[in-house]
Amino acid sequence: MDPDEKQLLSETYELAKENNEILKKMRRVSRWAIAFRVFYWSVIILLSLGAYYLIQPYIDQLRGVYSGFGDQIDTIRNVGETAGGLN
Repeated sequence: MDPDEKQLLSETYELAKENNEILKKMRRVSRWAIAFRVFYWSVIILLSLGAYYLIQPYIDQLRGVYSGFGDQIDTIRNVGETAGGLN
């Protein structure tokens, strides 16, 4: 092997080592990004469920008020029909 080929082979080897290190870093960053994304969405989902758990009594109360209004409207309609039948 002549000196030029040996130098070219050595440069190629160094480039391959550098490339391998860069690829390992990219893989590590990718894994951290995936882990962070899973953590991020887990926090969002858990906070949403916790917020719903805390707000649920108020939502149930609003449902009760809404159904109460519906019952009152039905009562008013029935009174109107009864009064209309008196004529």
